[in-house]
Amino acid sequence: MSYNAILLKKRPDTRITPDVFEKVTQSMPELAEGEFLVKQTHMSLDPAMRGWMSADRESYIPPVELGDVMRSSGIGDVVASRHPDFPVGTRVMGMMGWTEYFVAKGGLSPVPVTVPQEALLSVVALPGVTAYHGLYEVLKPEAGQTLVVTGAAGSVGSMVGQLAKLEGVRVVGVAGSDEKCQWLTETLGFDAAINYKDPDFAAQLAAATPDGIDLFFENTGGAAQQHIYHRMNAHGRVAVCGMIADYNTATPLPGPNWMNIVRKRLMIQGFTMPDHYHRFAEYGQKLAEHLMAGQLKYRAHTLHGLDSAIEGINLLFSGENQGKLIVEL
Repeated sequence: MSYNAILLKKRPDTRITPDVFEKVTQSMPELAEGEFLVKQTHMSLDPAMRGWMSADRESYIPPVELGDVMRSSGIGDVVASRHPDFPVGTRVMGMMGWTEYFVAKGGLSPVPVTVPQEALLSVVALPGVTAYHGLYEVLKPEAGQTLVVTGAAGSVGSMVGQLAKLEGVRVVGVAGSDEKCQWLTETLGFDAAINYKDPDFAAQLAAATPDGIDLFFENTGGAAQQHIYHRMNAHGRVAVCGMIADYNTATPLPGPNWMNIVRKRLMIQGFTMPDHYHRFAEYGQKLAEHLMAGQLKYRAHTLHGLDSAIEGINLLFSGENQGKLIVEL
């Protein structure tokens, strides 16, 4: 018996082209004592993958080595086991990669079979814990403050905004289409949402933040950044989670001048979640409670089949995905 996997063949220049990857067929392995075999059912596609494909060895996580299975998180079911803690039938979540089957000795977390896989990947997995840490540990929201979140219709941004609303914060989302903005306000309950592509974006932002901006959750960089930065209030806080606008560019756009950091006494902190693995279970439990209580909504954009990841990952950078990008295997 065999299965398919996709390897990283070469490093992308700007756009991720199909020749970056190589699909291979591998033989089903024999399990050693203490190992278990997972049939992956759902695979997560995330913007961070673009950085994992680069040759940068000074980043927060080592790059995927050429010839290795492309890194990703996912959900699957244990179909064979020689591990006492992971019997056949256990559903697990964690880093497995672009592969139909995965052999593990541990490192994966059991998850309830009663929660849909799409909900787990959209809320409880990496997007949710990223949103939770960035909001509560970096921005430290207080009722009555104003938060602006970029990439607001994405898997992280949508969670940030909903969690902030639970704390009594005024939430303004920035997204790349009118449809996404409508979803943010009408379905997720954001106070306002602005399309950064609108020529009068700056005026709309000012109207939506009459008392200035206290908290800024940055996911994208790009044209909106400077306008948001210049509306920050004194002692404002900025959590820098991602810069997706620059992931596929040869030269990053210049950032705002630092003078405003001094004038407004701003706190700006970048963060990545590998620093906080020890808190994933804690964050996941809190997110699951909100989800079960109906306090967090999500939408998933599901592709089908392992091969769909090769072209599908670019939906993240074109903004064409409508929700958390997932591959169903």
